[in-house]
Amino acid sequence: MNNQDAIRKQLQSCLEGHGAHISLDAAVDGFPLEMAGTRVPDLHHTAWQLLDHIRIAQWDIIEFSRDPDHKSPEFPSGYWSQEEAPAEPGAWGACIEQIHRDLEVMKKLVIDPQTDLFAPIPHGSGQTIFREVLLIVDHNAYHIGQLVDIRMLLGVPIHPPL
Repeated sequence: MNNQDAIRKQLQSCLEGHGAHISLDAAVDGFPLEMAGTRVPDLHHTAWQLLDHIRIAQWDIIEFSRDPDHKSPEFPSGYWSQEEAPAEPGAWGACIEQIHRDLEVMKKLVIDPQTDLFAPIPHGSGQTIFREVLLIVDHNAYHIGQLVDIRMLLGVPIHPPL
C-alpha cells in the first residue's frame, strides 16, 4: 500500500466517525424527538438546529469540492435553521439520512484513485480535497460534541455511557 492509499483509508475511517470522536449515530441514538427543539439556557442552538446545521454545512463543503458551479448559502444565516424544532415528524430522521448519504459521496471521492487529494480544487482559492475532508470531520465532531452536551443538560443519557 502506498502513502496515498493509506491516507485515503484513514480519511475514509474519519468520515465514518471512527477514532477519538463519538459518531453522529451514537450522539442521536434514542434522542427524544419531542426534545429536539428544546432550548437549553445559555446555549444558542437546539439539538435540531445543530443537526440541520451539520447537514447544510457538510452538503456545502461536498458540493464545493465537486461542482464548480455550486453556490454556497449566505453566511451565516443560510447555514442555520430558523426553526427550533423539526417542522414535521420525519424531518429528524430524514436529516440524519441525508448526512449519511452526503458522507458517502465524499467517501467515494476520497477513495477514487483519480482524485488527487492534494491538488488545489480548480474553482477554489487553494483548497484541496484533503483539506475539505478534514474540515468536514472537524466541523462535524465539534457540533456532534455540542449535541452530546445538550443531551446531558436535558438529562438524556447516551448508551453506552461515554
